[in-house]
Amino acid sequence: MNQLLNQRILVTGGGQGLGHAIVKALLEAGADVAIHYFSSEAGARELCALAANSGRKAQSFRADLTIEAEAGAMVENAARFLGGLDVLVNNAGDLVMRRAMEDIDAPFWERVFSINLNSMLWVTRAAVPWLAQPRRASIVNLSSLAGRKGGHPGSLAYSTAKGAVITWTRALAAELAGRGIRVNAVAPGFILGSRFHATHTTEESARNTIAQIPLRRAGRPEDVARAVVFLAAEADGFITGATLDVNGGVYMA
Repeated sequence: MNQLLNQRILVTGGGQGLGHAIVKALLEAGADVAIHYFSSEAGARELCALAANSGRKAQSFRADLTIEAEAGAMVENAARFLGGLDVLVNNAGDLVMRRAMEDIDAPFWERVFSINLNSMLWVTRAAVPWLAQPRRASIVNLSSLAGRKGGHPGSLAYSTAKGAVITWTRALAAELAGRGIRVNAVAPGFILGSRFHATHTTEESARNTIAQIPLRRAGRPEDVARAVVFLAAEADGFITGATLDVNGGVYMA
């Protein structure tokens, strides 16, 4: 509690799944949160009500982050609502659908990268002028175990984009260090209770995946949220350019 008291945080894709759990954990840690959403308005409104009931400040903002102008306007509105930014959580992303290499055409490849990587560029570039003001700000990017290991069949485009997020995190950490902005990533493994796996993972695949996890259980959204809170709360910290793996021991860097 109060790890992030009065910190001003923007979370993209905060209306559902991992984003919803992350926003909830940030509010419980004392933060004020701007919640971006694209299609999950109900979840974003639920979190705003939760914030009001707990004495925190929160508001939701809709935008298509694959469109640079919309992403920039969303960041501007969110930062003005909060009165500045201390932390940015780049959570928005999606596999879209599973496709083998033979079935990947240019529009699909570009769509996956636009959702998972281009959107991160547009949001971060707009947020940095706000984040640079405290000179002890933090960015947390959401990657994936797929970006480490390559993912399950049909996730070639998604895995490649999420691997690029890890490299983006290291490169951006070096670029922004002089401005006092730390940049880290969280790479979740198999997390049940998220829309991602409810949409893209069969029950049989889930059983087989869990059987191969050393800790012998699937992850929960709260496991990922705690990692994000940790990285966000390390005020004036010494961790930057790192990727925190949350996967039950499947991948150990």
